[in-house]
Amino acid sequence: MLGSTHGTLTTDSRRARVIACGEHRPGPAVHGRPSDDLDVSGRPLHADVPDLDRLFRPESVAVVGASDAEGRPNTGITRQLLSWAERMGARLHPVHPSRAQVFGIPCLPSVADLPEQVDLAVLLVADPLPVIEELAESKAKFAVVFASGFAETGERGAAAQARLAAAVGRSGMRLLGPNTNLNAFERFRDDLDGPAIALVTQSGHQGRPVFALQELGVRLSHWAPTGNEADLETADFISYFAEQPEVGAVAAYMEGLKDGRAFLLAADRAARRGVPVVAVKVGRTETGARTAASHTGKLTGADDVVDAAMRQFGVIRVDGLDELQDTAALLARARPPRADGVVVYSISGGTGAHVADLATGLGLRMPVLSEARQAELHQWIPEYLSVANPIDNGGHPVGDERGRKIIDSLLDDPEVGVLICPITGPFPPLSDRLVRDLVDAAERTDKLVCVVWGSPVGTEPAYREVLLGSSRVATFRTVGNCLSAVRAYLGHHRFVRDYRSPFDEAPRTPSPSYRKARELFQPGGQLSEHAAKQLLRAYGIRVPREQLVTSAAAAVRAAGLVGYPVVMKASGARIAHKSELGLVKVGLTSAAQVRDTYRELTDIARYEGVDLDGVLVCQMVEHGVEMVVGLSHDELFGPTVTVGLGGVLVEVLRDTAVRVPPFGEEQARNMLAELRGRALLDGVRGRPPADVDALVEVVLRVQRMALELGDDLAELDINPLMVLPRGHGAVALDALAVCR
Repeated sequence: MLGSTHGTLTTDSRRARVIACGEHRPGPAVHGRPSDDLDVSGRPLHADVPDLDRLFRPESVAVVGASDAEGRPNTGITRQLLSWAERMGARLHPVHPSRAQVFGIPCLPSVADLPEQVDLAVLLVADPLPVIEELAESKAKFAVVFASGFAETGERGAAAQARLAAAVGRSGMRLLGPNTNLNAFERFRDDLDGPAIALVTQSGHQGRPVFALQELGVRLSHWAPTGNEADLETADFISYFAEQPEVGAVAAYMEGLKDGRAFLLAADRAARRGVPVVAVKVGRTETGARTAASHTGKLTGADDVVDAAMRQFGVIRVDGLDELQDTAALLARARPPRADGVVVYSISGGTGAHVADLATGLGLRMPVLSEARQAELHQWIPEYLSVANPIDNGGHPVGDERGRKIIDSLLDDPEVGVLICPITGPFPPLSDRLVRDLVDAAERTDKLVCVVWGSPVGTEPAYREVLLGSSRVATFRTVGNCLSAVRAYLGHHRFVRDYRSPFDEAPRTPSPSYRKARELFQPGGQLSEHAAKQLLRAYGIRVPREQLVTSAAAAVRAAGLVGYPVVMKASGARIAHKSELGLVKVGLTSAAQVRDTYRELTDIARYEGVDLDGVLVCQMVEHGVEMVVGLSHDELFGPTVTVGLGGVLVEVLRDTAVRVPPFGEEQARNMLAELRGRALLDGVRGRPPADVDALVEVVLRVQRMALELGDDLAELDINPLMVLPRGHGAVALDALAVCR
């Protein structure tokens, strides 16, 4: 919805409960949760954090389908699992019906013969369902299924996956997969220290660039290749990783989301704990969405909603795997910023100016250094070079003691929180001295030092040994990745500093408006404009003075009461586009015009076969900014609220912002800030500023409607919402509401 005035209805296929319009919803607990842990619609307000310790560090492992026959795929997998179990210190039990031993270890004929309750069962079989049912008897805690041919293949595969998920649900164990791989059992380096990256990927190969960060000295602690997510999903792992003390950041590659609400709750948990989540989410384009669905059988969701939901809960979305690497590594390892100012320091004026332009374009703040600071820098840098920011040292100072003094002076500036030094290519010995000075300075400061090593070779000792040998310098190979990572770093810490979980403030019980609104609902139908406005009025949203009439004489009396000039509209439950049918007349100033217009509207309605419940005689409201506010349903996230520029151009401009309830006033104001036409609300070409506070209040009231009526109210469009000059409020001139 809201790109068009009356959007296509969608079904929220991820709802735990589908409730027909007319039934009472709010109140009951879900999955045994106490009622104070549920919102007004019965949805959970906090993420369940699964205990996955024994999945990643089991004490006992069963390998079902184990093999040591050369040339068979299961043999290589079994060998890797043996090595992994040995590193974990876990007992391993091979299981195969026709082998006495595997790699010299006694082999059991079936799961029923396991000598102990295993923490983890790895299934190397084509049909895992019978084994899952057997494992249920043995009380295994976790299972991993590699087999493919499930939801990623179409309807038959989806049905098979549903049977597998049901069996897992009955068993009480948790399942990773199907259609997963060996990434969880990779060899992680244990000689690295510092905060680690935890990795979640639905496609195993897409995580390899992040895993390879270990070769650059970045620690990884976990890798969860979730596959088709028949049971355990990305949200489960984000929630778990956010609780692990060694995890400094979570990096995720997502082709789809199994449950939008679960994902937001997991992101909320990470935000509460200050753990950054950096994600590639494919599906920005129609082609990407189709490919993702065919690969994992997931819903991709409308990308603008996914994007907004991620921003709302602090998930840092990046587009490429190289960005995922660089941004996650920086956020995992860097200390919180002392200031948000960025200074660019280079040996070339051209390089510095280029980087500064790019940084400013990304919204990074580049403060002009004080006159006193510039005077200090000019002790070591020639007077004819600029040191305001960016700083051009001319090259020669980096070859002696002046280079370190310049760096220290920049880092001592209270306005500076990040120093970025682009080195476009090696130029020994000056570049070697510059790199060593940067690394040494980084060791003595709590501010962020970033170096962009631009050489295409990457084998130089200054890069391989000095820069990559430092845990304090953030090293990048491209300027773009450096700047986007710095922006994410500063943005994350601002977000965490100010974060207030919207779930803490979500309503637990229905408002007094709820029952009034319920009386207006018509199951499975569209409300008339008159009824839709009554719905708005029930939630405290202002509508014009108006009366519904059924005769020309009544229309004239109503116009006198409403006050001229008036607007007259046909009102009926199935009228979608009144203006296009000629069923709206504006600016009527006399009784004769009202009488004639009533007859004209009813004649058109008869000709068009439109059923009316009457004609609305409305107050004419002018001199404001036309906006649109609405409610619709997303396949992944359920009810969503949208605001944007309204009126007849809403479908042309498509200037809207969206949020997923619950959210508070700050997010509502952020929505307005995202609009390209935001300046219209501030007043342009002599027009007075609009009543933004009143607009925000309408957005929040529609959000309350979404929370309380979201399962019953399929769609709501307030278009136009006339936002009057500051202090005069906002008036819903038209409304469309569709009931489930």
